[in-house]
Amino acid sequence: MVKITDVARHAGVSPSTVSYALSGKRPISEDTRQRIEASIRELGYRPHAGARALASSRSNVLALVIPFRTGIHVPVVMQFAVSVVTSARQHDHDVLLLTQEEGEEGLRRVADTALVDALIVMDVQLRDARLPLLRTLDRPSVLIGFPAEAAGLTCIDLDFAAAGGACVTHLAELGHRCVALVGSPPAVYLRQTGFAQRVTQGFTAAADERGLTSTVHPCEATPAAAQAMAERLLREHPELTGVVVHNEPVVQPLIEAFRRLGLRVPEDLSVVAICPDELAEQAPTPISSVAVPSAEVGTRAVELLMRKLDRLDVPEATLLPPRLTRRATTAPRGG
Repeated sequence: MVKITDVARHAGVSPSTVSYALSGKRPISEDTRQRIEASIRELGYRPHAGARALASSRSNVLALVIPFRTGIHVPVVMQFAVSVVTSARQHDHDVLLLTQEEGEEGLRRVADTALVDALIVMDVQLRDARLPLLRTLDRPSVLIGFPAEAAGLTCIDLDFAAAGGACVTHLAELGHRCVALVGSPPAVYLRQTGFAQRVTQGFTAAADERGLTSTVHPCEATPAAAQAMAERLLREHPELTGVVVHNEPVVQPLIEAFRRLGLRVPEDLSVVAICPDELAEQAPTPISSVAVPSAEVGTRAVELLMRKLDRLDVPEATLLPPRLTRRATTAPRGG
């Protein structure tokens, strides 16, 4: 295991200087700081969280901000939360879960205390009212999600625009020419939540590029809404042969609704979802899907935050490429 003395020897400074660089308790020259950071990266040194807390009066607690707003799918959100908590414990940090929709006021209340060292923020909107405060806080933050203007922030997420495009590309390569997106509940779009907006953009752009007929339909997350949506799609788009679903609770109810209406999946209608792998794999008919990598996103968000706490450089934007797995719900058109 690499120790602080190893970093000091490699950088040509004293162990106390390395400690000051990590804690910020005393000023050091920029040249010395850069040399220490280079040694940390090269040696793979990871400061022990307990030592960091002692040196810098840290709480060793991260805040995970997940406002439980209308339209969010709690089981998937909690997959992200579990990943953040598990990864934080590996770095000797606990997690304070903030679920109320308090916006800027709630963030400021937490940041103005010594309760947490840093924040991970979810359910990011394109024009999120929390962003000005996050840019000025003296505590580092990482966003799981991308606003319209991400400059000066650290953001990570699945590339949802590319995910929407990948679903269309998959259907187009199977010969489908008329496709529909069954999206998140209307409230999610009204808030201009980033991931929902980007799926729509990627879906529409890919369909236009390939000359496909496409439509987008927000849908409430209930079986009754799924049944009504299936009926509407078949009534309004009789040529429809491909459906993309980005609304986890209605994936299976929608497939069942189409079957009750006399359509075979995938022989008459192909369905591809953007959802966790477990949902797609465990369905009665395994669903072709782009995975929502909640575990990887949560883990990497914590790692970015740990680097920021250690005053190391991190990329402003981390977009995970989509991974599409073909299963039993998609087939060539007319197949």
